[in-house]
Amino acid sequence: MGVPKLQNQMRRIVADFNAGRHEQARSLCGEALREAADDPALNHLMAAVLFAKGEILQARAHIQASLAIRADNASAQLLAGRLERAARDFDQALFHLARAAELAPGAAVLIEQGRTLDEAGDRAHALEVWRQLTLADPFSAEAAARLGRMLFEDGMPADAAPLLERAVKGSAPASAWFDLALVRQDLHDHVGAAAAYRKALEIRPDDAEAAVNLGVALQEAGDMDAAIEAYRTAYGQRATTFGTIAMALTSAPHGKLWIDRETLKGLLGKNKN
Repeated sequence: MGVPKLQNQMRRIVADFNAGRHEQARSLCGEALREAADDPALNHLMAAVLFAKGEILQARAHIQASLAIRADNASAQLLAGRLERAARDFDQALFHLARAAELAPGAAVLIEQGRTLDEAGDRAHALEVWRQLTLADPFSAEAAARLGRMLFEDGMPADAAPLLERAVKGSAPASAWFDLALVRQDLHDHVGAAAAYRKALEIRPDDAEAAVNLGVALQEAGDMDAAIEAYRTAYGQRATTFGTIAMALTSAPHGKLWIDRETLKGLLGKNKN
């Protein structure tokens, strides 16, 4: 295949892929590969298209074909790492990501390494990678959220708080707001915790755990009426939250006492056992 023709085909494939026309991009890739099966860029493109379609096994074959011809391509090594992670081969994923880091160090590789180590359950190394990424890219909300969560789990809420505050700037997922609320609650900022739980519930209204925790935060802040409303929401979504709600209502400094379970269930809006 002539170079100008091949380049034109690749431009069309990229345009279709970027426009979301993955099946058309795949078809064009297949046509081009029939004439240039050993072209590393075409194999790389086909791997990316197949990955987007969830066809991991075939995508791995094409990225390996690409790397067999041109192993010093950082973006191909990065894609290979992502594909191996998707296939749950974490050792191979980390091998390719380490090679990508040698060729083109940067935040993109660190993110993939952190995600891979998280999925592999290698918490110690994941913690270090997320820490590196927060230094390399202070604007990475994902890195701030992951590191903040891990520091909170390690009993360091004061260190976690500024990271999670950073993580919720912009369009943050409910999980980041939930983690920030937990940290604020641990630091006895109950009003701030309630505000963060409310943000989490705006994004994920069916999160019964967030609704229970909102009730606890409001109760600790002395707003009993609002706390009861939050508990009603949680109980209405998931009846199994009753035990947690009952314990919170009767044990917190601002709690109340009920004669029996049915009275409390009635208050929460359900009268069934």
